[in-house]
Amino acid sequence: MEPRKVFQVIDGVRKMVGDGFDVVSPMPGSRIRQLSPFLLIDHTGPMDVKSTENPLGADPHPHRGFETVTIVYQGFLAHRDTAGYSGKIGPGDVQWMTAGSGLLHEERHEKEFSKQGGILELVQLWVNVPQKDKMAKPRYQELPAPVIPIIEKKDGKGSIRVISGSYENTEGPAQTFSPITILDVKQEAGGSTELKLPADYNVGLYMVKGAITVNGRQAKDKQLVVFGWNAENISVSCSEDAAYLILAGEPIEEPLATYGPFVMNSNKELIEAMEDFASGKMGKFND
Repeated sequence: MEPRKVFQVIDGVRKMVGDGFDVVSPMPGSRIRQLSPFLLIDHTGPMDVKSTENPLGADPHPHRGFETVTIVYQGFLAHRDTAGYSGKIGPGDVQWMTAGSGLLHEERHEKEFSKQGGILELVQLWVNVPQKDKMAKPRYQELPAPVIPIIEKKDGKGSIRVISGSYENTEGPAQTFSPITILDVKQEAGGSTELKLPADYNVGLYMVKGAITVNGRQAKDKQLVVFGWNAENISVSCSEDAAYLILAGEPIEEPLATYGPFVMNSNKELIEAMEDFASGKMGKFND
């Protein structure tokens, strides 16, 4: 079977988000071609969180017109927003937040985790939505680890968690506005994984840890592999334990206008978003 071509292998850029997230981000960036509907990948940690009574994180900030998907590997994260949703997620949990017409949200190290200290590691994705859904009512999906189905590999050397979409007749629990398949893969040293994804989907592989050979190319932790559309097949082998995310989706082929935390279809809509935020239409926290 013909393998899907590898277009790019991209290194991440280090940055600080708020006062609590030491991040490496391979997209967006100058080298990345469009990977619609995915807009951003931020990988926090693994970072050592020192014990404190004042949880660090990102202060209240606005979003409109897209979704955030947060996958926790280590530690605990707390979330709240002006649509009335709040929660705590830990290892294996996923939070899928639809900003829709707009809200403010805050992300911090969870209070008890902050008191104890420990290792924090998570990946946050930004995902675009079609124009018709950009002003949808905000929505919050908290997906604890036990509700995310696991496909155990036949060779006993790994597993595939299906977060969204369908894979090998297994449905992920996340609700999406367009066809999106997100797989959280763990692969033991000496193992191999054969993946088959629709050829017309945009597909990326983000390395969380380890090193792999994928369709003849090398990739290591915190690199993004971007594939072409010529075939369905992806073959991954590794000589050390590895973890990676498969990000696959039907492209949203619409105009894209972005400014910071707003993802719309036109500059006019961006101006409206900024005005609505300034006037308090995206909500306010009272404290």
